[in-house]
Amino acid sequence: MARDRETPLGYRRTVAPGLENIAEPPREASSQSPPSSRLVRLYSHPWTQILLISLICFCLPGIYNALSGIGGSGQVDPTVAANANVALLSTTAATALFIAGPIFSWVGPRICFLIGGWTYTLYTGSLLHFNHYANGQFVIAAGAILGIGASFIWIVQGAIMTTYVDESQKGRAIAVFWIIFNLGGGIGSLVSFGLNYHSKSGTVSDTTYIALLAIMVFGYFLGFLICSPSRIRLAQLHNAVETEKRTIKGTFRMAFKTITKWRVALMIPLFYSANVFYSYQQNEVNGRTFNIRTRSLNGALYWIAQMLGGLIIGLILDMPWFRRSTRARIGWAVLLVTGLSIWGGGYAFQLWENKRIAAGHVQDIDYLQGDISAAPIILYIFYGGYDALWQGFAYWLIGTESNSSARAAILVGAYKTFQATGGAMAWRINALHTSALTQLAMDWGLCIGSLIVVLPTVWTVSDHTGVESEAGYEGKHEATPKSVEDLEL
Repeated sequence: MARDRETPLGYRRTVAPGLENIAEPPREASSQSPPSSRLVRLYSHPWTQILLISLICFCLPGIYNALSGIGGSGQVDPTVAANANVALLSTTAATALFIAGPIFSWVGPRICFLIGGWTYTLYTGSLLHFNHYANGQFVIAAGAILGIGASFIWIVQGAIMTTYVDESQKGRAIAVFWIIFNLGGGIGSLVSFGLNYHSKSGTVSDTTYIALLAIMVFGYFLGFLICSPSRIRLAQLHNAVETEKRTIKGTFRMAFKTITKWRVALMIPLFYSANVFYSYQQNEVNGRTFNIRTRSLNGALYWIAQMLGGLIIGLILDMPWFRRSTRARIGWAVLLVTGLSIWGGGYAFQLWENKRIAAGHVQDIDYLQGDISAAPIILYIFYGGYDALWQGFAYWLIGTESNSSARAAILVGAYKTFQATGGAMAWRINALHTSALTQLAMDWGLCIGSLIVVLPTVWTVSDHTGVESEAGYEGKHEATPKSVEDLEL
């Protein structure tokens, strides 16, 4: 029978049978130095860490998104950028689940971040180098290295965002992260818009790349402030940590059992479809339709729409007057209705755009031409908002599966593996110059189809994830190390 006991942080919590003898996480130092104690408490507060990882992602993947959103990463020929994205997503798919996820379980979030964060600066530097020497192989190699680094970054981000706050606040954590993260893409695109306002060329300036590179370097050094799960002042996180196995064998067993649950298996198409539309939207809709300054402006509007979409889905998934199971169904319905509407509008746009391309009109629309620019720009804004709805819902579903950072890292690893696989496929199709209408049909079909497949998982979301459920991920509970600090590697 489950029993109550008090944690070092003053919480009362329920302990599952078989877990009574597990020692508490190490207590914080006594308050002999009150100012220092207050600083430590602020540092280890869940929302401090949510804000920190959001700011870091603002500086790294957020700025990367600003570059990608311009179309072809700011280059005249988008083929090099498309092939670099194929390399990036392929290496992410190869490393996120069974390499980056287990490494997170062994070394924690800070070291995991430091392993991967620097790769964003390498990729941006390769684009600056390409501006002068047109060395496409360097850009593609840098993209492949970035894919490995990005797998570490996104697993750290996903684990923090989905486990460092209370279950009732996970939607808000996703909303806060998505707003700050996409502010990076928005500001980066606005910087590019200003620097390229009078540009007549199809590529962005050196100054743009240097400015964005400086922001990335700052974001990397913020990673030294990331806090480990054992120091976060949250009872449900400590409960979940106590059921984790940190041996190599235990970690891989946990990973296997986690991703082979039927509920997770039905999420895989949802994960796979999370990035398939980027290549079409960025290179075909934005990159082929507008001139360079309007592409930069559209990039800013796209990421600003992501901020609004993240806020909307976060508030929907945290509505206090509904149970968690009901909120899951409402979120699913929102994705289905908005998806059908937005992709339907995209189909009408593509028929119109095909006629323009046939007449020789490519990369010629300026935002000041309101009679022909307004509708495509509005569509691109809605594309950005829908991406945030999709990914916010996917992360929230992951959060309903576990409160353990290690298990969340495995789930996020699965998410990033299949997301990257789908994205690599889509970027490769784009690089092969497949017709835009075919790409749109593929994206539309994958999105709606994956929502249908994931419905049984959505329909069976529980109202609470208990410690017994956490232990159930690994079958019969085995002996656990005395404390979080003593976990065997």
